[in-house]
Amino acid sequence: MSDVNTVVLVEGVSDKSAVETLAGRRGRDLAAEGVAVLAMGGATNIGAFVREYGPAGLGLRLSGLCDVGEVGDYRRHLQFAGFGADLTRDDLEKLGFFVCVADLEDELIRALGPDGVERVIDAEGDLRSFRTLQHQPAWREGDTHAQLRRFMGSGGGRKIRYSALMVEALDLDRVPRPLDHLLAHLASTS
Repeated sequence: MSDVNTVVLVEGVSDKSAVETLAGRRGRDLAAEGVAVLAMGGATNIGAFVREYGPAGLGLRLSGLCDVGEVGDYRRHLQFAGFGADLTRDDLEKLGFFVCVADLEDELIRALGPDGVERVIDAEGDLRSFRTLQHQPAWREGDTHAQLRRFMGSGGGRKIRYSALMVEALDLDRVPRPLDHLLAHLASTS
């Protein structure tokens, strides 16, 4: 970590893959910029990562992505580490932490649209598996967006594999706001 000046904290490997893939598509070399993207193994680990890499630890700049349901944990641990009191969502963004509406996969599915995601799934040879999920009684009545989120979350490693593939398929003018703003923030601080 001697060449690192900024740590991007993300919940899991799928988020890490999405950030790194988008950076690559935009011609960015995060490692050369001194940025390390770390998958925390779950948002509840934010406190340990803030302590290790933030002001009381290695003193690195912190930034990241979080799901809307995890904002409270992020806010609490960042406040405890001295990043401010009563942090609002705007405050989190000024610090470099960007919030996904549900999660990053949800953001990517909305950005690509269901048809775009189905094309990615088809290209990977998984469309038949997706159609099987759609015909299951619990999912038959659901909308395609919800079915796609469920599909991404099921199956070993599917979420990790598809996060990069969905970013690869994105029109760069339709990058989800949290992901787009995170990369812009990193460019402004490097």
